[in-house]
Order: sequence, then C-alpha cells, then structure tokens
Amino acid sequence: MTVEDRTTGQGGHRLILVTGPSGAGRSTAVRVLEDIGYEVIDNLPLSLLPRLLEAPLDRSLVLGLDVRNRDFSTNAVIEVIDGLIANPVHRVEVLYLDCSADVLQRRYSETRRRHPLAPAENVMEGIGREFDLLTPIRARADILIDTSEMTPHDLRADIDRWFSTDTDAGLAVSVHSFSYKRGLPRGVDMVFDVRFLQNPYWEARLRDLNGQDAAVRAYVRADPRFEAFFMRVLDLSLMLLPAYTDEGKRHFSIGFGCTGGQHRSVSVAEFLSKALAENGWQVSIRHREIERRRREMPAKSGLDA
Repeated sequence: MTVEDRTTGQGGHRLILVTGPSGAGRSTAVRVLEDIGYEVIDNLPLSLLPRLLEAPLDRSLVLGLDVRNRDFSTNAVIEVIDGLIANPVHRVEVLYLDCSADVLQRRYSETRRRHPLAPAENVMEGIGREFDLLTPIRARADILIDTSEMTPHDLRADIDRWFSTDTDAGLAVSVHSFSYKRGLPRGVDMVFDVRFLQNPYWEARLRDLNGQDAAVRAYVRADPRFEAFFMRVLDLSLMLLPAYTDEGKRHFSIGFGCTGGQHRSVSVAEFLSKALAENGWQVSIRHREIERRRREMPAKSGLDA
C-alpha cells in the first residue's frame, strides 16, 4: 500500500506516528505539528493505544514514539503500525526523523545530555543500540526526513510542507542544490546533474562567490548549452507538477548537483525557483552546501529529541 493509498482513503482524519533516533528532532517535529493544528500525544505507552483509538478521531492525531516509551520494542511498534494500516478507518502515516551518528554525537556533546540507552556509557554506545532497534521501523517509514544538515527552521518548514492542514495550500515545491561529493540529498524526487556546464570555480574573480551572486549566475547562463537544458527542465517541471497535484501529492522536490555545490547547482536552482514562482507555484529553495558552510562558522544546532 502506498502513502497515497493511505492518505486518500475514506478516513476523515490523519493518524501520524512520529519516531526516530533520540536527538534527530522528533520533539521539534511534534511541537510543529501541534502548532499547525494536530492533536498531539507524546510517549503514550503502546499498550494504551488500542483504548485511545476505540472512539473515532474528532481531528487528526499525532503520536510521538521513541525508545523512552514505557513498553517500547521494535516488534511492538511494527505490530502497531501494521494493525493501524489494516484498519481502513485510519489514514496512517509514519514520519521518521533520521540523522547521522556523528551529528547525533555532536548534538549530545553540545547539550551535555545522556543518551537514554547509555546513561552511564559513551554516547556512541547508545546511538548504536538505538540504530539497531529502529532500523526495521525506519524501513516502514512513509516520510523520512534526514535532519543531519538541517537547522530547526529547516525542519519546521519541511514539517509544515508535508503536513499543513491548509487544504487549499496545494503542492509545495522545494528546489535543492548539492555537491555530489557529499551524496544525494534524501527524499529528492527528481535530480539533475549540472556538472556539464562551464564551471565558475576556474575564474579567479568568481571562485569565492556562489550561485546566489548575479555574476556567477550570468557566467553559468552564458554557457551555450544552458538555455536548451534549462528550458527542457522547466517544461518538464511544469508538465509534472500539475499531475502530481492531481494525484494528491503535497510536496515535490527537485535537486541540482554539481562538484562543489557552490556555483552551478546553486545558480540553476535559483533560476528554476524564480521561474516556477513566476508560474504560480509555491516554491522554497535550499542550498545544502552553502548552509553547511555557514553552520560550521559555528553555532549549536538546536534540534532536540
């Protein structure tokens, strides 16, 4: 069963299970969902869930689950997920907040908190145990958000795009730039490699700038291959976005990658975001590598459990 099958069924209200490793942003996500109109119950013992759901939901419900739940176990959570999905009354979605181990370790170091699975041991011991427990649950996720490179603001924006209760909001489009050296961003729906375009890095006057600067964008656009490529990408996007809207999709992400994630991918992402907005689409933009460099300047992440 696909996410679309579950979320467009007969049930009138959504039931969202939010989980993920401690420190990945689960508590932040739950608070955002409460702010945008969901009823939230955090860390409810799993054994009490059947009684909670005996009565029909009068509004969409969020359940926060993690290893601190009193009767938490991998099998118990999977049984809950499977049981809820089997009941056509519920429109069930599993939101998994993920994060890399090294970033989780840094967040714990910054906050000086103890890991719930290693209160008297090294934090990495607890992170490893938690990953082992959660891997089968992660595989059941309908929506996976990796917060490793995110600020709290980024996470709030992503949660709002995925779960907004504004039924008139339509399809939210996000455009990403990234470096292939650091891998593909998680969850991107459509990806284009723009390393074939002329590289501003080799121009001394442009090397320390990025694609948010007009001079860099002009240099990229001057490539004879740019215009034909860009118009095809724009035409494809304008063809696909209405189709995904008709299918009930709430969010669609488009990625552009280059070598360093600083010049070409940023430039093309800026061009496409502007063109889509001019065509009436609700667009947000994210430059992963630029954001990462700014964060390394540095400050605490602020994401919590």
